[in-house]
Amino acid sequence: MNFPTWMSAIQQRTESALEASLPAAEIAPARLHEAMRYAVLGGGKRVRPLLCHAAGAIFNADSRVLDAAAVAVELIHAYSLVHDDLPCMDDDVLRRGKPTCHVQFDEATALLVGDALQTQAFHTLSNRLAGIAATRQLDMLHLLAVASGSRGMAGGQAIDLAAVGQQLTIGELEFMHIHKTGALIRAAVLLGAHCGEAMPDALERLGRFANRIGLLFQVVDDILDAEASTATLGKTAGKDAAQNKPTYVNILGVSEAKNMASKLRQDAHEALAPFGESALRLHELADFIVERTF
Repeated sequence: MNFPTWMSAIQQRTESALEASLPAAEIAPARLHEAMRYAVLGGGKRVRPLLCHAAGAIFNADSRVLDAAAVAVELIHAYSLVHDDLPCMDDDVLRRGKPTCHVQFDEATALLVGDALQTQAFHTLSNRLAGIAATRQLDMLHLLAVASGSRGMAGGQAIDLAAVGQQLTIGELEFMHIHKTGALIRAAVLLGAHCGEAMPDALERLGRFANRIGLLFQVVDDILDAEASTATLGKTAGKDAAQNKPTYVNILGVSEAKNMASKLRQDAHEALAPFGESALRLHELADFIVERTF
């Protein structure tokens, strides 16, 4: 199976698993459930589920267990986007080519959607996972909780908000994005590995890969924000510059940001070397993240 075929299959599989994990729109409270489904389904690259499945494949993880881990991390990601777009945060009106959740519904509903998606993620990951020891499942829940909270994604968003209008060093910018973007990407990779009972040395190696990929994703995001159109991105282009946010592009320039992306991709590939051909999909995903246009 070539990479585009594999990617499409995992995306479709994830879409079905997400749909099954969410309450039906007809169940009370219907408006909240409708908004949850609106925020999650029918859009997005599903990069985190792809990383989860690709990492799990190295250790022959059960695909049904990987579905649960992939859904959990994607629900956290979806909740973060809903909250990110609120007027009190980035105040955006477009996400994945359609009106943001608070525009389509209202701010109060969007706030509750984020809250509900976060708890739904832990509900999914706390269900019995076939073949996974309780202690390992507890480790997985802990991993996702840390990646999502003040020492991970939420903390990174707080740093991001405080950095508006500030002049950051590259080191400070990396610290912010290791938390805001990188923590959940790292969790996706490591959750996939845990589904296949990876050993500590393998987890350490994959953690190194994931750290590079997390920064790589953000560097490319900053380049696309500067160069791509709103129609291509499916969200408002040039928003970071308009809000005077520090980015890799406005600190380094486009050319140096692209050089940084190339170096991060090389580092990511090198981290996977000990896994040989079993890490093919992770190698391909590293290339996809660099070469994507949206």
